Amino acid sequence: MEFRLLGNSGLKVSELCFGTGTFGGGNELFKAWGSTQVAEAKRLIGISLDAGINLFDTADIYSDGLAEEILGKAIEGRRNDLLISTKATFATGKGPNDLGSSRYHLITACEKSLRRLATDHIDVYHMHGFDALTPVEELLSTLDDLVQSGKVRYIACSNFSGWHLMKSLAISERYGWAKYVVHQVYYSLIGRDYETELMPLGVDQKVSALIWSPLGWGRLTGKIRRGQPLPEVSRLKATADLGPPVEDEYVYRVVDAIDVVAKENGRSVPQIALNWLLRKPTVSSVIIGARNEEQLKQNLKAADFKLTEEQVKHLDSASERVVPYPYWHQRQFVKRNPLPPSFAQ
Repeated sequence: MEFRLLGNSGLKVSELCFGTGTFGGGNELFKAWGSTQVAEAKRLIGISLDAGINLFDTADIYSDGLAEEILGKAIEGRRNDLLISTKATFATGKGPNDLGSSRYHLITACEKSLRRLATDHIDVYHMHGFDALTPVEELLSTLDDLVQSGKVRYIACSNFSGWHLMKSLAISERYGWAKYVVHQVYYSLIGRDYETELMPLGVDQKVSALIWSPLGWGRLTGKIRRGQPLPEVSRLKATADLGPPVEDEYVYRVVDAIDVVAKENGRSVPQIALNWLLRKPTVSSVIIGARNEEQLKQNLKAADFKLTEEQVKHLDSASERVVPYPYWHQRQFVKRNPLPPSFAQ
């Protein structure tokens, strides 16, 4: 397991991160992801730590807080062996102030997460989404207060637009407040939108990426193929309408290309899809989840090898999409408009 710096910070994180979205099964949405309880969570976390993973990701809305509680109980006695990433912003109640990034909500949300996790600090605290109603200055000054108090070590964002992130970085710079060091983003072989603006921004501003749903919302498990029905147990089958829309033929084309590379390496489709992400600029860590020990062990093998440059190019070509304006125009002028290394012409 390699360790990589988390953005423009001195914190090193494992290239694979364990995600706890499968912990709890506290409501219908998360039951489709998994219902891992404390005993199984301890085993999965133990396997992850033994493999070298040091970063564990959760959120206050996962199973209505139950995922945080289970994680807290599962790491009892091992808190100093790992890093915790959690999130706030989305609704945690029915009141008008039970959501968003206001000072009121964030302080309350942070305190509740600390209690559920049974810890005195959060290592990486993400804003789960952008709140356009709260002034950015209010949000960032609150996060800086949490850092100064020792309750939060590093701040991060998730699902921001390019201008959301750049404005935030500029305001933090202006006032000398803590800056976002990592952006938790959706990125996969069948979801490459991150590359058009957010990746170049990350390179320029030294904001790294923590990847969620690296298997394309369950489409790159190796179980989705032409002329084959969805498996009976599938996150995609239960929650497809919540994820990014992708045409079936595009998925089949990409899976065909993955199959070629998988056979060359003696690996599975998910392992190739995960390893491809680890070869990309700005990526600090890729979040893997697992319903059981076998799934986890298989996903961990994604860090045991490195795709060749030719194999990465083969997958790039198979999954290439037309990018929106002005990016297609900028890519015609790379001599004066440099892009991340993987896009150099």
